[in-house]
Amino acid sequence: MTNKPLKTALIYDFDGTLARGNMQETSFIPAIGMTPTQFWNDTVRPETLKADGDDILMYMQLMLKTARDRGLPVTRQAFMDHGRDVLLFDGLVGEGNWFERINAFGRQYNLEIEHYIISSGIKEMIEGCPICPQFKHVFASAFVYGDDGEADWPAVGINYTTKTQYLFRINKGVHNNWEHQAINRFMPDDDRPIPFERMIFLGDGDTDVPTMKMMHTKGGFSIAVYDPRNEPNDHTKIHRLISEDRVNFVAAGDYTEGSALDLIVKGLLGRIAINAGTMPADMA
Repeated sequence: MTNKPLKTALIYDFDGTLARGNMQETSFIPAIGMTPTQFWNDTVRPETLKADGDDILMYMQLMLKTARDRGLPVTRQAFMDHGRDVLLFDGLVGEGNWFERINAFGRQYNLEIEHYIISSGIKEMIEGCPICPQFKHVFASAFVYGDDGEADWPAVGINYTTKTQYLFRINKGVHNNWEHQAINRFMPDDDRPIPFERMIFLGDGDTDVPTMKMMHTKGGFSIAVYDPRNEPNDHTKIHRLISEDRVNFVAAGDYTEGSALDLIVKGLLGRIAINAGTMPADMA
């Protein structure tokens, strides 16, 4: 058994995976005087079709436009304030939370757990939520800001298929959006900080299928997370993901100790430890 803890990544989508629904729906959309249906279906969707645009860039641009039309600030702090009250799943905050427990569990198996986010949501909102300090890095859609502190335009738009590149950024230890040479340059597997075999990705289903499928084929692990309140409506989607071999496991978004998700992740960490040779002899 190696004595050096091996870096192991838990990688999460945000909306529908760590939080209930979309982050914009907690306070931003109500603040602009719209319902989620009015914003997503009646505004974003037709404007995206009209422009033949990318739906992520379009929703970000329309966030700025609708807020400005109503005289609301679009500063970094304003977006962080909107992220403060995002509705997180049970077990993610408070004493003995998910991150504390999983990190401690990893240490038992000589694994150094690092947590990452790859999200199409707004990075500044994620930075405002209480669990943000738990993450090694947040890859998410973000705005660029002018000298007046106001958001000018989308700087980064992460859609459902471009999410896959960020698995390689984590794999190679590149924690930014702009460095492309390091991503494309050959790096021997042994030199990569976190091989795919020591990655677990948690996503919320259809929007994360490309990422889950890549993780699955690269030797990592993927878990589809669903909102337990929507379980009857999610059965068809869940059955399809499993039958099409796109995901390893499915579990409700419950991060409390002893939940199905808790047991699955701990079991996978044990498997990673055995495969990597870090499992203590008295636990093997």
